[in-house]
Amino acid sequence: MTDLTEMTTNSTHESQPGDGQRAGLDGRALVWAAVIALSAAAAFVVARSLMRRREPDPTSSRIQSLIDEANQLLRSLDEQKRD
Repeated sequence: MTDLTEMTTNSTHESQPGDGQRAGLDGRALVWAAVIALSAAAAFVVARSLMRRREPDPTSSRIQSLIDEANQLLRSLDEQKRD
């Protein structure tokens, strides 16, 4: 009977060092996951800020002015129909 108690005690003590190593590996994995997540977030922010700093394209501004002029003409036609 003492053999059974010793075996149980030994198996309990043997599993504890492995649990400590496992916790250390889990902690390291969490740290690396956090580093990767922060790096991805920083890359996303940088990419978004670079995309916003584009210079206005002359063609785009010309197209926008034509659209505005067309909208103004449509409004004037609508007003003429009402009168």
